[in-house]
Amino acid sequence: MSLPPLVSRLPHVGTTVFTRMSQLAIDHGAVNLGQGFPDFACDPALVDLVTEAMRAGHNQYPPMTGLPALRQAIAAKIETTYGHRYDANTDITVTAGASQAIQSAILAVVHPGDEVIVIEPAYDCYAPAIALAGGVVVPVTMRLDADGYRVEWDDVRAAVTPRTRMVVINTPHNPTGTILRQADLDALVAIVQDTQILVLSDEVYEHMVFDGEPHASVARHPALAERAFVVSSFGKTFHVTGWKIGYVAAPAALMVEFRKVHQYNVFCVNAPMQHAIAAYLHDPAPWRDLPAFYQAKRDLFRAGLARSRFTLLPSDGTYFQCVRYDAISSLSEAEFAEWLTREIKVAAIPVSAFYSQPKESHVVRFCFAKKDETLQLALERLAQI
Repeated sequence: MSLPPLVSRLPHVGTTVFTRMSQLAIDHGAVNLGQGFPDFACDPALVDLVTEAMRAGHNQYPPMTGLPALRQAIAAKIETTYGHRYDANTDITVTAGASQAIQSAILAVVHPGDEVIVIEPAYDCYAPAIALAGGVVVPVTMRLDADGYRVEWDDVRAAVTPRTRMVVINTPHNPTGTILRQADLDALVAIVQDTQILVLSDEVYEHMVFDGEPHASVARHPALAERAFVVSSFGKTFHVTGWKIGYVAAPAALMVEFRKVHQYNVFCVNAPMQHAIAAYLHDPAPWRDLPAFYQAKRDLFRAGLARSRFTLLPSDGTYFQCVRYDAISSLSEAEFAEWLTREIKVAAIPVSAFYSQPKESHVVRFCFAKKDETLQLALERLAQI
């Protein structure tokens, strides 16, 4: 008996560029500045808290919505940082990382035929989730000039139709390293007010904003917070990406729908990590000190790249640095990233991979969430070009 023919739900999806480039880096012994995760350890105190939780017997299913102590700590952190009060019982859910939060939010509110505006270049998990919901991705391309990338809000407004259900924003922005500011949020409010449009705000790099700039969280803006899912990630903030733990904050009416999906998607998130993070959040220093920690790495990396043939684009947030390579090669971004990995032994990600349709800008993305010695080795190699 043969397998009946299959019709893929995601016919245009293959192996991610991150997986391909990381494997290429391994194959060629390259310094991997492609995939966005640290090569340094988290705080040993956090690991100790996990061990304590396990030994204390916190190894069974926690509540579907998340450990109450953790939800309370999240709500308090948001109120202290951004001035918006979420109810820990009705408005906060702990998730298996930010990607699960994003997918569950989209599946909860996007119906077949609904349009979702996605600002590109965009992280690659948005479009597949929209497709699985039966929605339609409406891409709006950021403007790129000598000052870097920026959102053209007139273009976003022009993309709105009666079928628009959601706008997805990401700040600080992966892959470009740009940030939204208060004026951007005001522009978004002007577009969505007096409509039924919801907002999904991906803020996983919220504590990586540099040069004294505040993070423009949607939670700061009441007119947006009342219609938004706000997503964040403890994996990014505490250097534990492999734990896959994050959260979503939203008004109770939206959270009711979110939890309907969440409970059958993952149901709950690993208990020991929740207990550990709830205790770890009592001290704000680890996340309040994070901007300075990553800004030092950004500055080290940019200073080295300034002596290379790459052209630096602004990096106002995240742990990513985009560069132009016009002065080095005329290869496509994918070809250049592969050449860089094979021949120079430094892996990068082509920004063209973050668009729904082919777009070449001669830009690649490096990740500087690495030990200083890792960055120095990469810079030595890049200086040889």
